[in-house]
Amino acid sequence: MNSYKTIYYPESSFGGFTDVDGTVAFYCRINALVEPSFVIVDFGCGRGSHQEDPVMFRRNLRSLKGKVSRVIGIDVDEVGQKNPCLDEFRSLAPGRPWPLEDGSANLVICDFVIEHLPDPASLFYEAKRVLAEGGYLCIRTPNVHSYVGIASRLVPNKHHGVVLSKVQTGRKEEDIFPTLYRCNTISAVRRLLSNSGFRGVVYGYESEPSYLSFSRLAYAIGVAHQKFAPRFLRPAIFAFGQSR
Repeated sequence: MNSYKTIYYPESSFGGFTDVDGTVAFYCRINALVEPSFVIVDFGCGRGSHQEDPVMFRRNLRSLKGKVSRVIGIDVDEVGQKNPCLDEFRSLAPGRPWPLEDGSANLVICDFVIEHLPDPASLFYEAKRVLAEGGYLCIRTPNVHSYVGIASRLVPNKHHGVVLSKVQTGRKEEDIFPTLYRCNTISAVRRLLSNSGFRGVVYGYESEPSYLSFSRLAYAIGVAHQKFAPRFLRPAIFAFGQSR
């Protein structure tokens, strides 16, 4: 994959990331929003696998610990206790309210989590509840209208681990979870954001075609798609909302 990336995105030779890197774009905007006094909530924080990223710039962007007052991670999986980017981990019981006080946070991050939720509306409700007035909700999730989303839905959940291990080098099976895709279109995210009392923006985003690194031809087609596809067909959905 690295050889394809440097061929089609030669700037990646300088720093390890492309000009269209989705993680860089998402977390640059988050870093632009945060203030030193903020309390950050990382919803679905996981074990912090992003700290295994070989690109130091991306690792530093994603880690907000030390940049803000406090980073609190919440997850239904106790593996979150191992996350090195948290100041505190709080366990979340499935179907229960978040273990946070009303108006106690300034920014909520939900990064590739909504696609796993049986009730995505509860995310927006709880985020609105725990955020102070003017607080931010930042979401990244797959777009089911994209070629990545369509392919993912065609592959049964029980086979996702095998497929992803082949198309995403370094992806560990412990970091792969069943997907439900109950709020994974731009219109669905926009509707829930608005109905929950946020003003915001929702749009499609496409980075380099890492999922197509198994073939140079497929990768080249993915590069063309990245450059010319309309936003509603792009593989990732970015949403940024502010509590009103």
